[in-house]
Amino acid sequence: MDTWKMRTLAAGIVVFGLTSAACSESTTEPEEEHAEPEGVELVISGLVIASYDGETQRWVGELEVDVGEETAHISVRFVDHDGDLISLDEDLYLEVEVEDESIAEFEQDTPGEFGGHLHGVGEGETGVTFKLMHGEVGSGHADFITLPVHAHVHGS
Repeated sequence: MDTWKMRTLAAGIVVFGLTSAACSESTTEPEEEHAEPEGVELVISGLVIASYDGETQRWVGELEVDVGEETAHISVRFVDHDGDLISLDEDLYLEVEVEDESIAEFEQDTPGEFGGHLHGVGEGETGVTFKLMHGEVGSGHADFITLPVHAHVHGS
């Protein structure tokens, strides 16, 4: 084979290799990143009654209810660093833990819904923790957990 044919063949192999490499690169769109929750807002009738800052791990505001009563529906919203609402996927749900259920209970109308009612059971104070859970209701894992917010239950 003469030099000219060898160079042409070599150039063809290089061009083919570059073309193949370019075509084999992934052409799929990058996955959309979801905003990570950095805070929580507890809302009754459109008013934020308490908010949690995940960075400082502090609550502003608290929950209050009388013995034998329940609050209006409390909507629980997760927010990003700027305080903007985070859109939540279908595989996320809310879990709420009350430290002392002889003082208060948190009832969700539907298990996992992002809200519910605080019931006053007995006079006193307890903490309420809100968890953003991932997976099936009742068997998921926590993606975000607040420190407990104070819940005061007043005697009648």
